[in-house]
Amino acid sequence: MSSRPEVLFPLFGDLTKLAGIGPKSVQLLGQLDISAPRDLAYTLPHSGIDRALRMSLRDAVVPGVVTVEVEIGQHRPSRAKGGAYRIDVQDSETGFQLVYFHARGDYLTKLLPVGQRRIVSGRVELFDGMAQMVHPDHVLKREAADSLPRFEPVYPLTAGLTLKAMTKAVADVLDRLPDLAEWISPGQKAKEGWPGWRDALRQAHAPESMADLVAGAPARMRLAYDEFMAHQLTLALARAHRRRAAGLVSQGSGHLRNKVLKSLPYQPTGAQMRAMDEIAADMARPERMNRLLQGDVGSGKTLVAFMALLVAVEAGGQGVMMAPTEILARQHLEGLQPLAEAAGVVLELLTGRDKGGERQAKLAALERGDIQILVGTHAVFQKDVLFQDLRIAIVDEQHRFGVRQRMELGRKGAAADVLVMTATPIPRSLALAQYGDMEVSVLDEKPPGRKPIQTALVSVERLDEVVSHLRRAISEGRQAYWVCPLVEESESVPLMAAEQRFQSLRAALGDGVVGLVHGQLPPSEKDAAMAAFVAGKTSVLVATTVIEVGVNVPNATIMVIEQAESFGLAQLHQLRGRVGRGAQASTCLLLYQPPLAETGMKRLTTLRETEDGFRISEVDLEMRGSGDLIGTAQSGLPRFRVGDMEHQSDLMAVAQSDARALLSEDPDLAGPRGQAARVLLWLMRQDEAIRLISVG
Repeated sequence: MSSRPEVLFPLFGDLTKLAGIGPKSVQLLGQLDISAPRDLAYTLPHSGIDRALRMSLRDAVVPGVVTVEVEIGQHRPSRAKGGAYRIDVQDSETGFQLVYFHARGDYLTKLLPVGQRRIVSGRVELFDGMAQMVHPDHVLKREAADSLPRFEPVYPLTAGLTLKAMTKAVADVLDRLPDLAEWISPGQKAKEGWPGWRDALRQAHAPESMADLVAGAPARMRLAYDEFMAHQLTLALARAHRRRAAGLVSQGSGHLRNKVLKSLPYQPTGAQMRAMDEIAADMARPERMNRLLQGDVGSGKTLVAFMALLVAVEAGGQGVMMAPTEILARQHLEGLQPLAEAAGVVLELLTGRDKGGERQAKLAALERGDIQILVGTHAVFQKDVLFQDLRIAIVDEQHRFGVRQRMELGRKGAAADVLVMTATPIPRSLALAQYGDMEVSVLDEKPPGRKPIQTALVSVERLDEVVSHLRRAISEGRQAYWVCPLVEESESVPLMAAEQRFQSLRAALGDGVVGLVHGQLPPSEKDAAMAAFVAGKTSVLVATTVIEVGVNVPNATIMVIEQAESFGLAQLHQLRGRVGRGAQASTCLLLYQPPLAETGMKRLTTLRETEDGFRISEVDLEMRGSGDLIGTAQSGLPRFRVGDMEHQSDLMAVAQSDARALLSEDPDLAGPRGQAARVLLWLMRQDEAIRLISVG
């Protein structure tokens, strides 16, 4: 089934076939992202106007829209050209004026003949104590009163497109809606009391009050569910398709993992043990693993990831772990080194910096299988990098790593298992929308011995106190990070800010105490500054946000973030997670420039009140919306016309389990409900999914 079903033709036809839509309107509708009648059907009213007929203006709330029957009195044309043309009118209890500008008198005397009765509806305001309705929206004879809806829907518009034109075109689309077979399971539909698809659209476009415009109204909920269902079906089909592709069975003996567990000075958390078991079980199955490991700052992802790499080695294969930047790759190497020594496996690093003979030697060892675990940047993708037997690829920080790279990696080891790690807790709704094709393991416990971090808001006016606090801490042998704001527009401004802060702190704290790292430094200098800080040679590291992810210095117990209000919540949370890694109590000082805007205040106080990354990500999502959270450009997040990912995560979860259940009962979507679901996929333009069924 590779072409659109005929029943949907009316919804994907030419817009100019609709009432009142010409070539110019088509361009205007294009600005609203409407290119077919189907898009108009899914452009729901966002508000409404109460047009219920009243006895008199006297009991109405003014200013506001009023609909009332009046007797038409005297016309008073304007003396000035284009001035106000006034008409006196009287309802059952009081008098007021209708006002028109640039009006043609002959037109108005026909529309509003003196002495006759008309129903007028429009916005009424008081002007010098006199009630006026300027340019009424509707003027009707009594017998046409029924043509005015009691509650008039208001649509999103764009300059040049009137509400009248939009309403007319939508009405025409609603008349053409086909009758589609039901794709929702009868149980789900009955439980929620949802209307059928066609009725749902008609009801959503004919609200009777504000209550019909909220997301929880049955018609709207059903339409949102349909969008989520189509999206989740697409993800479930991709997942099923990948599962059909042969994977490798990597069954480990456990002997290397036991060595590592014995060498640890602590007991892994329950969450870590659970994630390790889930991953090992996936790797032992013949299908390819595609799992997301989600863990908050400091929840111990590194250990879980290393255990997964060891399963591959125990099974006689190799594993690779990839990071988005060189600093991070080196960090992983340092974190994994002691674990690799405990297990007795060969671990190597490959980055863009490896050149010539050294690189050739590494590549040869990799192809022979002498290197068992490789850590690297995207240099691992290059054509000449060949593994003897790659079993698992672990990708760090999904957000900088699109689906395309995930597939590239899959090709390196045609059947390799994939584990994606992210240190950014993702709210459930986004995780479902973005990673719905993956299984998810969550690390939601902190390893033992981690002390909570004290977070304080400090006005920049108290900078001197902060510096003397630092001086005291350094004399006690502690270390601190000082993060400078990164001003997006220009690279040179933050450099100056970082350089100046570096100079002023050096002057205050003494030579050789303060180091500096920023994006413009040559890699060797960056590494040297980091190394000096890690080794404890410098006590304060001034940095732009290069240290956001992955840096691990247990002795660093103070984090100062300048202009904290200019950072996103998730980013602040990541930065704060750089301290609190040792046995000592840590502090995070958020320096802000007063006065703080309301959103800045909310971000900083949220951070002060909680260290729970999932809670923080939810507040961040409420404040910024889903596109910003992941950077829409590469987020691959779907855009829904009716559904709201942020506030309807429960509905998304229901759609996910329904989609998976439908496919497990009917993998080829061949039964009656399966056929209906295929129509839904076409309706929602999920062509990718349709291709998967046809090749499936």
